[in-house]
Amino acid sequence: MEDNKYSNIQQDFYSTNSDWTGTREVQNSQELVEFHNASTIRIWLNEQNSGYPAHWHSAMEIIMPVENNYILIAKDATYTVEPGNILIVPPGEMHEIVAPEFGKRFIFMFDLSLIAKLNSFSGIESVLSQPLFITEDTHPQIYDEIYQLLLRMRNEYFSKTEYAELMIYSLLLNFFVKIGYNHLNTGNLFPNVRLYKQKEYVQKFNTLMDYIDEHYMEDLNLETIAKSIGFSKFHFSRLFKQYTNFTFCDYLCYRRIKVAEELLAEPDLSITEIALQAGFPSISTFNRLFKQRKNCTPSEYRSKNNFTATNKPN
Repeated sequence: MEDNKYSNIQQDFYSTNSDWTGTREVQNSQELVEFHNASTIRIWLNEQNSGYPAHWHSAMEIIMPVENNYILIAKDATYTVEPGNILIVPPGEMHEIVAPEFGKRFIFMFDLSLIAKLNSFSGIESVLSQPLFITEDTHPQIYDEIYQLLLRMRNEYFSKTEYAELMIYSLLLNFFVKIGYNHLNTGNLFPNVRLYKQKEYVQKFNTLMDYIDEHYMEDLNLETIAKSIGFSKFHFSRLFKQYTNFTFCDYLCYRRIKVAEELLAEPDLSITEIALQAGFPSISTFNRLFKQRKNCTPSEYRSKNNFTATNKPN
């Protein structure tokens, strides 16, 4: 789909309205996303012709090329993103950008910490457990609506009106709802399950995801969880992977790491307290798993994000 006004307003968006300063900071593979004026949204037109080495950030990123193609190399796949394509990079995803000699792309950055607290958002997080590539061919049912929602977010951002941020978040919620329902309605969610059973399974797993969100700090056992919704652990494991793109253990760890990231912003909590509140059995397990996924220790993460801790022991 084409934005008819793109060619006339690209430079105006960049030079007149953008708050982009031209610098990006990476420490130990983590890009530190700078939001301005207490906002949790950044949108800008990027014209840099240099690539960006492997990195991750706590914000969700959306890439929309305007001119020329960009290559994004993630952990499990490589994407060639062309004008008109949309690529969503979830928080925490290690990725590398290969930029052309000349080109332009809009970049959207969103801090999802407020939205992540909403009921059922875990279902969206499971859809966005890896980069989501949206084109007219891959998502024909929702592509036009998704594209227009992003254009409206961009226009609201640069309008700088009093309620622009509220409007952008309302559009972003609509954006997530469309992606979520598209995921549920494709008929391929549980490919080996008869259609009349799929709705029942979706309801069971939606309820289960909410339960995990509320009880992640407890000792959740695969066999017990499977039995609670009427499956053997082997059948449950296969269905859970189809629904979330995670194994059960990996999702539980992912959820606990997300909670730990939020708790690390609380300066009065020690690393040990955070580990236990997030559901990890020990600080050593917490440190090991956090570093595996974030390429830094919890203490380094706290320091890099300027979450100043009080002088409490670990």
